[in-house]
Amino acid sequence: MRVALLFIDGVGVGRKDPSVNPLARREHLLSRFGEGSGLPLPGSGHYHPVDTTFGVEGRPQSASNQTAILTGDPAPALIQRHVLGYPNPPLQALLAERSLVKRLVAAGRSATFANTYPVAYLDALKLPRRASAEPAEFTFPPATLRRLKASASTLAFAAAKVPLRTLDDARGGAGLSHDITGLRAQHRGFSVPQRTPEEAARIFWRVAEGMDFTFFEHYLADEAGHAQDFGAALEALDTFDQFARAVIATRPEDARILICSDHGNVEDLSTRSHTLNPVPVLYFGPPAPELDALATVADVGRTVLRWLAVE
Repeated sequence: MRVALLFIDGVGVGRKDPSVNPLARREHLLSRFGEGSGLPLPGSGHYHPVDTTFGVEGRPQSASNQTAILTGDPAPALIQRHVLGYPNPPLQALLAERSLVKRLVAAGRSATFANTYPVAYLDALKLPRRASAEPAEFTFPPATLRRLKASASTLAFAAAKVPLRTLDDARGGAGLSHDITGLRAQHRGFSVPQRTPEEAARIFWRVAEGMDFTFFEHYLADEAGHAQDFGAALEALDTFDQFARAVIATRPEDARILICSDHGNVEDLSTRSHTLNPVPVLYFGPPAPELDALATVADVGRTVLRWLAVE
């Protein structure tokens, strides 16, 4: 069985209160609430809430919890702190050594990242990339260049020397823009086609063909949470839900699908901060009773390794 992991940043299990929680205004896959409510998931879907704090004081953050997902290791507990934004040197070292992508590739498994990036960004950070017929879409001013940092996801794939996809791939139907439809990328000046979430799902499975592990990340819900922007939150969550439902509806029989987040945020727009709420892990595929033992977001990465027979 191959594994697809759809990651969405900043979505927790909150209160069923539509005045602060945009998920309470919709019947989304991720509309899961603290009192245990939420509509039944389609098909073989199962829901598992998991911890994001690892018993470490403070609010969970993206860099450390994404590192936990992408290594299967309890990163915040290992470094005894939560790290926001981009991985710091200890997290970078953990990803370089323990990336689940690196371990999969070392065991003879194949892995790919469905997201696409501008050539200029990848080259500035010296990240491995696929060939691109197009020149760099733009150049960074020196001051911006010095501030550029790589995300946990790009570092996880770079640790295995897996080439990242460029906007050329998005244009050629061999990769996806981070916003799924391409509309946000277009507004930022990138020449990518606009697609429906359903078209994006077809491209996702095209990218995943022949791969043991395929990863996609979407971070606009977290941005909307920090901005306390209900409109942006609903737009991001609506798009992701349509995309995820299409991915699930067209799931090949030999594929397992996991959907997860790293920490809470958008489920409580009364604050700009991340929350201490658990996050939902959704599963679609053949029976997997072992998922009942999921406890933290790190167990998501550990499960991928187990399913693909990598210790």
